[in-house]
Amino acid sequence: MLGRTEEEPALRDAQLFRAAGDDPGPAGKVLLAWRRLAGRSTGLEREAIRSVADLLDVKWDEALGDVLANAEDLAGSPRPAPVVAAELGAELYRARPDAELLAFWLADAMLAQKLRWPVPVPLLMGHVASSAFKTGAPRRRIRPGGEGWGRAVLVVYAQAAAEACDLGADLGRRAARVLEVAPKLRAKGSAEVVKLLLDDDVLPASWSSAKLSERGARRLFERLQDLGAVRELSGRPTFRLYGL
Repeated sequence: MLGRTEEEPALRDAQLFRAAGDDPGPAGKVLLAWRRLAGRSTGLEREAIRSVADLLDVKWDEALGDVLANAEDLAGSPRPAPVVAAELGAELYRARPDAELLAFWLADAMLAQKLRWPVPVPLLMGHVASSAFKTGAPRRRIRPGGEGWGRAVLVVYAQAAAEACDLGADLGRRAARVLEVAPKLRAKGSAEVVKLLLDDDVLPASWSSAKLSERGARRLFERLQDLGAVRELSGRPTFRLYGL
């Protein structure tokens, strides 16, 4: 949607190999916005949404504030959660067509709030190129609130939820393997590494702590890889990344 070329490896690097306070770049900011979605409790607090808008380069104005104020009424609607999520996305896009990314973000946040999930799950944006969001000839992407938008959101939520369940099952098996081998690890600080591997996407091989040096961490990751508990995901001989 933004015309950028960064893919998963570049996004991981933008997240992990930058100093605190460094600008992550346009693609890195998009990644941060969706990490915030998946790393927060449900709810549509104004300041939290405003900070996400800043990451997505969306200037805050009264129109966005009005949409967010109306979101509370939508959250109390008895209608099904995906329907309400689709309506919120459409309402925001109508108010601010330049804020389409935020419309997708808010739809997933609303879905989680309506379903009372402990944290939101990013579902819609990963399927923005799905055929369900295409219409007509040539196949043009349906914009939030456009003809066919509501049906497309329902179809995509079904597809995305099924894929998320499959991914969750796979990660569950990999997490179980990490926990299975954890008692075999003798390095000091290994318990913290195991916890971080279970909590996040990847860790760099250069990770260190007060209990574990960089050299010790590299040996620990290599040991975990030999035990089939983690994978090296960068494909590089240096600046390597390990995760489930």
